[in-house]
Amino acid sequence: MSPPLRVLVADDELLARKRLSRLLAAFPDTEVCGEAADGAAVLAAVRAGGVDVVLLDIHMPGLSGLDALALLPEGRPRVILCTAHAEHAVDAFNHGAVDYVLKPVEPARLQKALERARARLDAAPREAPAAAADRTPAATAAVRGLARLPIPTRQGIVLVDPDTISHAALEDELVTVFTGQGDFLTDFTLNELAEKLPAERFHRVHRRALLNLSHVTRLEPLETGGYLARTARGHAVEVSRQSARELRRMLGLRRGAEDEG
Repeated sequence: MSPPLRVLVADDELLARKRLSRLLAAFPDTEVCGEAADGAAVLAAVRAGGVDVVLLDIHMPGLSGLDALALLPEGRPRVILCTAHAEHAVDAFNHGAVDYVLKPVEPARLQKALERARARLDAAPREAPAAAADRTPAATAAVRGLARLPIPTRQGIVLVDPDTISHAALEDELVTVFTGQGDFLTDFTLNELAEKLPAERFHRVHRRALLNLSHVTRLEPLETGGYLARTARGHAVEVSRQSARELRRMLGLRRGAEDEG
């Protein structure tokens, strides 16, 4: 007998979440593993693991359902869009949704969507929680195609143009993202940010720092063999000795050339 589908119900309206949860309770092969009221909560639940299917609304505060869908790892969880708006179906399927169910959701239609999701999941083994949030190259490419990067903060989701990010730094176990529109504390790790940002510009220059080379105005050599990178906004970012060698190569610098002139 197949294990029950672990379903996350995501909708910004409490009544809608409760109705979907009641519908799911009538299916013997499903269990509600949680509820989410916005896209940030969806990503957090998936990152924690234990989610096979997400019933996802489109219009939610901060991060929309389609934005959250683009940020989810490919393959698991499977996503079923549950919405009152039919016009987003093409975008949903282009981002990998397995079905698109219009509200008001009927039990028979929901069951059919869940069967479709289970069929897709049966093709791959159930992942461990730590692996459930791993990002595949295809999912990363989808994120990098976004015009703005959704960054979860304690004040909500902030949508940031990646070009405005000068660097990110780990300080006191939390990452601060420095941008032209302000500096934001986020739950993202530096590794997670690096996966979401254009690799040709953003480089991990220190175990505690991610740097956008296009914002660097000066490199000051350190006695350790590394650098202190100065950004256009006046911030100083330490570049480790190991990263300095790669940075010189990328910038076409000879050793010591940064001291000339």
